[in-house]
Amino acid sequence: MLSLTDRLNRIKPSPSSMAGQRVRELRAAGRDVIGLTAGEPDFETPAHIREAAWRAMQAGKTRYTDVGGTAELRHAAAQKFKRENGLDYAASEIIVSTGAKQVIFNALMCTVQQGDEVIVPAPYWVSYPDITLFAGGVPVFVACQAENGFKLTPEELERAISARTRWLILNSPNNPSGAAYTRTELVAIAEVLERHPHVWVMTDDIYEHLTYDGAAFVTLAQAAPSLKARTLTINGVSKAYAMTGWRIGYAGAPAPLIKAMVKLQSQSTSGANAVAQAAAIAALDGPQDFIAANKAVFQARRDRVVAALGQVDGIHCQAPAGAFYVFASCEALIGARTPHGSVIRSSDDWVNWVLDSQDLAVLQGSAYGVDTHFRLSFAASMAQLDEGCRRIEAAAAALIR
Repeated sequence: MLSLTDRLNRIKPSPSSMAGQRVRELRAAGRDVIGLTAGEPDFETPAHIREAAWRAMQAGKTRYTDVGGTAELRHAAAQKFKRENGLDYAASEIIVSTGAKQVIFNALMCTVQQGDEVIVPAPYWVSYPDITLFAGGVPVFVACQAENGFKLTPEELERAISARTRWLILNSPNNPSGAAYTRTELVAIAEVLERHPHVWVMTDDIYEHLTYDGAAFVTLAQAAPSLKARTLTINGVSKAYAMTGWRIGYAGAPAPLIKAMVKLQSQSTSGANAVAQAAAIAALDGPQDFIAANKAVFQARRDRVVAALGQVDGIHCQAPAGAFYVFASCEALIGARTPHGSVIRSSDDWVNWVLDSQDLAVLQGSAYGVDTHFRLSFAASMAQLDEGCRRIEAAAAALIR
């Protein structure tokens, strides 16, 4: 009988990936399920990016690339960092991977020893804790309060740091809450980190271009240049350029860390998809005007969903500052009973009730470290969002309180 490793038992399947699979299975079974779980834009990849991929194939650029990415894409990423973030990186300080998730995996596997601690502010993206655990580390969760906009405060960070801390993971705009840090807030966090030189910072900026209400994006190494020498700045083309399936992420960091990550990648996936890398160059170097147009659509959807959920008895939510999720509170529904007598004891029970009773798939807040909330993606058509909110209202109204 096949024996699985202990380290595999430290992790669980990605809840968001499993939810998407469940939606597809239910639809295949004939149920009219609306899925508002997807963490991907519903827009098509822009034509000029798809055309660049076609040209690359026609030119025979379909072979292995350098493990850390083609020289052309690493240059494009370096130029992007300089142009948009004011960060200077040499080619030796850039890595390209099969999605931003692989960048995170590489970094933690290369640097986290058994028992090392990684500070993970909650709510958090589902994979941060599990990758930390797989690497042998200990995720140290910091509950960020709704009244603080779900953002880490300097005081909370100071209390979480220990001699074993190796990383702070900072995701802004945040998945699932949409929280986005201002320059002032990042400077305050940096002041804490200055006192703890053994702590490195991983900034996941994948939703950089999706900030609303005119807010400007700032990344930590930009707000606090003194921390650049111990910061891994992560980005990718999946969200802003509607390229989730192309699987291209990239990052900038000091050369020794990048060298170690490339070494690990050489023994796992090797270089990222050659054609997708060519497309990513077109994304980073090409026209950017469509990003603002898409963002305006997302903001209109956000406003519609927040207004609709605000009318649902038992549901409360803040307008997210970025990304494309609403992280709504269902705390007032905890303790209610379904017409069948089952008690809603958690966010898992709530989202299961919504799916079973209304054929609507959303994601439980427990997957993100906040069991009083649930996540709804507004990367869907306005018609689907309107119907989804109607089904949430129906599910809440059917409960006995």
